[in-house]
Formats: sequence, C-alpha cells, structure tokens
Amino acid sequence: MGVAYSVGEVDHLYTFFVQWSPDIYTKNNKKHCKPRYLIRKKHQNRYLVVEKDKVAVIDKLLKHPVNHSAKNWEIITVNDAKRRLSLCSSEDSEVEEPQDQEEVEDVPILSNHSKLLDDHHLENLCVNMPARTHGHTWQLVYSTAVNGSSLRTLYRNMADLDCPVLLVIKDMQQKVFGAFSSDPFRVSKYCYGTGETFLFSFSPDFKAYKWSGENSYFVSGHRESLQIGGGGGGFGLWLDADLYHGSSYSCPTFHNVPLSTQQDFIVQDLEVWTIQN
Repeated sequence: MGVAYSVGEVDHLYTFFVQWSPDIYTKNNKKHCKPRYLIRKKHQNRYLVVEKDKVAVIDKLLKHPVNHSAKNWEIITVNDAKRRLSLCSSEDSEVEEPQDQEEVEDVPILSNHSKLLDDHHLENLCVNMPARTHGHTWQLVYSTAVNGSSLRTLYRNMADLDCPVLLVIKDMQQKVFGAFSSDPFRVSKYCYGTGETFLFSFSPDFKAYKWSGENSYFVSGHRESLQIGGGGGGFGLWLDADLYHGSSYSCPTFHNVPLSTQQDFIVQDLEVWTIQN
C-alpha cells in the first residue's frame, strides 16, 4: 500500500526530492526531469503517493529536513488521507487509486428533494442500475405529495419519456421498496421492458431482485392498474388506479420475496424518478 505526504507547497516537495535523489531529479536527466509521482490537491493541501519501500528513507530525511518547509510534511496512510479529506472523491483528482482499492460508483444526483430516498438508498441502487444511467441527474417526474394519487396522472407525466424510471414506495408500515424499469410506465396491451428491470426493498436491509430469465413479464400498464413481474399466483408489485392500494407477491420473473411488510399494503408516499435529459 502506498503512503501519502501532506505538504504546504508542491514546489517545496519537489526541492525535497531533488535533495534526496539528485541523480534522478536533475535538469540534465531528460527522462526524469520532474517527479514521477502523481499529486492531488484537496482543501489547499497536496498529496504525493509513494511506494512503501521509500518510507524509511523519507522518514529519516524528514527528521533532518532540508529546509524549514519540511515541518509541514506529514506521513499518513492513504486510508487516513481519505478519511480526513475525502482524498479519493474529488472530481479534480490526479492521483492514481491503489490497485487494491475498490471503485466507487457515482451516486445519482437528484434534482429535487426526495421524501423517500437518501444517499444510502442511492448508493445501493446505483450499484444495481445499468451503466447507461450512471453520471446522470435524476428528476422527479411524479410524486403523490405533489401530483396527488392518480395512475392516470402518472402515465400522463411520462407520455413523452423514453428513458428508464425508478419507482419508490413507502407503505403505512414505513417500509420502502419499489422497482427500476428500463422503460417509462405507459398503458399497453402487452408487457414491455427488458432484463434491466428489477425489484428492490430497503427494509430491513437493501435487497435487489434481478430478472430470473424465466419469463418476460416485466411491466404491464393498464388504466386500472400497474403490474410489475408476474407469471405466478400474483404480481411482484401491483398498484391500483388510485395509487392507494397495492400488493407484492413472489413471482417467477424476479424470484422475489414480498417487498412490503404485508402482501397487501396501503401506499403512504410514492415517487417516480427519471434521467434528466
């Protein structure tokens, strides 16, 4: 694992390495005329990641600094640097991540306030959503708090959409669950959608139910109801025309368990989000 050095000025840091290895960092050496290290700036600090086998040498030099600016230098681990200054989250980052560091997906940005989703919810959802949705801002296209409870209004608000949508529901038992649909909800004679569609629940822990491959009953929109998943004794998620009564049963499409606290539930809040063009 590498080690990060926090310094006041990068020029002082360069001077330090010239003193340390003049045979490498000299103007006459065209191959290495400047440090071969990647530097990141964050909150007015700079970081240099070096290999672990250099720590002992640098630590010795720091105890006998070349100049007074060395007092501003500090040896810290990369993980500590991340905890202090969110080193690896800056968009302007120029540091290469350690090879054993897991990549973190971009958390979706919501253009409106959500009553149902927080950052933890979004992080879990992002991991399961297709790559084509990453990096986009999500806008609220329908909300019972804003638009009332009407499936017809929900369809009307999506009439001009041609992109994935995220349906989020909270029932009267405060359980949050929903569905990601590859296609916007609409009235159709036949089922629509693709294998990107999945069901999810946040209570007690996040769980995503992906397409099982058994059938293609992804979404079926009717004037009197919205159905997601099927092929068995019930739908994975079902909502009535008033978006007030709903149900969730295990279904072959997703091999899910019931998403709600009870198989038949009452909607407290409902939101639908879509990618902002």
